[in-house]
Amino acid sequence: MSEIFVIGFLTAMIATGMPLLFGALGEVMAERSGVLNLALEGSMLAGALMSFLVAWRTNHLWLGLLAGMAAGIAVALVMAFLCISLLTNQVVTGTVLNILILGATNFVYSQVAGTALTPPHVSVFPNVQVPGLSNIRFIGPVLFQNPLLVYTAILLVPASGWFLYHTHAGLALRATGEDPRAVASVGMPVLRIRYFAVLYAGLMAGIGGAFLVLGQVGFYTPNVTAGRGFVAIAIVVFGRWNPYKILGATAFFGATEALQDRLQALGIALPAQLLLMLPYLLVVVALLVSVRGRGEVGTPAGPRFLTIPYEREAL
Repeated sequence: MSEIFVIGFLTAMIATGMPLLFGALGEVMAERSGVLNLALEGSMLAGALMSFLVAWRTNHLWLGLLAGMAAGIAVALVMAFLCISLLTNQVVTGTVLNILILGATNFVYSQVAGTALTPPHVSVFPNVQVPGLSNIRFIGPVLFQNPLLVYTAILLVPASGWFLYHTHAGLALRATGEDPRAVASVGMPVLRIRYFAVLYAGLMAGIGGAFLVLGQVGFYTPNVTAGRGFVAIAIVVFGRWNPYKILGATAFFGATEALQDRLQALGIALPAQLLLMLPYLLVVVALLVSVRGRGEVGTPAGPRFLTIPYEREAL
């Protein structure tokens, strides 16, 4: 393979993986607290739509990003209220919210942007070159010529690891997912911890959706996320609820999607539908391999009280 092909492939891998990395780094916090935030897809989709609409109307990308973050938090707040305060089933609640958000975003977009054959476009975040590093052969164009949000996502990996494993707040978060009653017994607010974790997951998913639109394609189409929120949840499991392993799992999925694009561009004699299925098929295979031989999904690395509601005992 030529150097140009490899550079293009690795650049595409990073670009396609960034929305997933944002979503997965948020979801790992929610799941570590004991909440399966299945509405991650809805937060990402809402973030994509609102970031695009605000950026399109104001011609300001950073305002669009803030709008996407707010939309992601709004969806997560509904999820948190229903699952944490009202103790509803997390899987059912997340599924219903995703369906609701899909319909709502399609309706809002059709009302605001119309049904023109050519959708409105916005500019995308420009690449920021790191002085002294961006000109290194091969490595420079791949790692040091990216939008600012790419560097932010990569830096969030060690920051998330440090928070989870080296701070008292991270310990409290992990303990809440392992045994919330033990956390409550020492006077720590279990419900508040879970709320903050789910809202953070929504914020990160909103950023992921915004980056998908404002950092890559520059336009919005109905269901633009195409299940990336669910893939981000799968990445958390594949990465064993560890931010560093999540980075590797994200790179794996980004590579499969970039490979699918390159195979189509090279005219490989395979049905286009099969190539589009390739990234998701490989993720399913990877998940099967990762849980093979373990007693149940989520152990030993996964939180023991994941999906189990916590109800405060009466005084």
